[in-house]
Amino acid sequence: MDKDKFDFWYAVNNTQVVVKPSQALETFGTTVLKYHLVSELMDTINQVRIREGTIKAARPQIITPSQSEEMLEGFGDEAREYVDWLRHHEQELRILQYGFVITKQEISEEIVSDRIAAVVENVEKIVRERNEPHSAVLVGVDKPWEVCLLKLLRDVVSNSAPGNLQNLMRNQAAADQHGQKRIREEIEEEFNAARRNPALIQRLGATLQRHNVFKEYEDRFFELVRRHEN
Repeated sequence: MDKDKFDFWYAVNNTQVVVKPSQALETFGTTVLKYHLVSELMDTINQVRIREGTIKAARPQIITPSQSEEMLEGFGDEAREYVDWLRHHEQELRILQYGFVITKQEISEEIVSDRIAAVVENVEKIVRERNEPHSAVLVGVDKPWEVCLLKLLRDVVSNSAPGNLQNLMRNQAAADQHGQKRIREEIEEEFNAARRNPALIQRLGATLQRHNVFKEYEDRFFELVRRHEN
């Protein structure tokens, strides 16, 4: 295994989510997750880096696999490699089907001199006291630290996916029902118009064909045709 792959899997396997967001990702809007990533500096004793920033997850949508290529904005190669791995090994992960666009935004970075356990405990206490529903605390590696963020997002999306999908499907069903109602109204209007004007029968037939419901209205249509022929 080359060094890049080793670093990548090392980051994946050494990330711990200490505080998870208490609220699921929004189904019909943008979600902003605030992270606090704590990591020890490499080759330095009792030197700990605290990174704070946000990850924006856009409104989820059900997309085709070909549309999920441009999922990340602002992340490095290691993060993209992790997403590729998830795409091939975890088909149930809804982030790949929803096509979230994730933007990394740095807020601040601080280095403190203390044991990492003490730093994590302090950061966790502060975040829990703030009671922000989309905040998280992670313990990870200092490089490549971006992979730690994606592991957080993977967990959040996995927890949110069932509810998000249910909401999306319910919304789609309502939209389909509304669309079908409008189509039925349009067909009835054209039947009434064709009864009054035989010249509109051909347009009525085309409308039935366009909406793929000709067989359903076939008897009514031919009855109308025979009536005007007589």
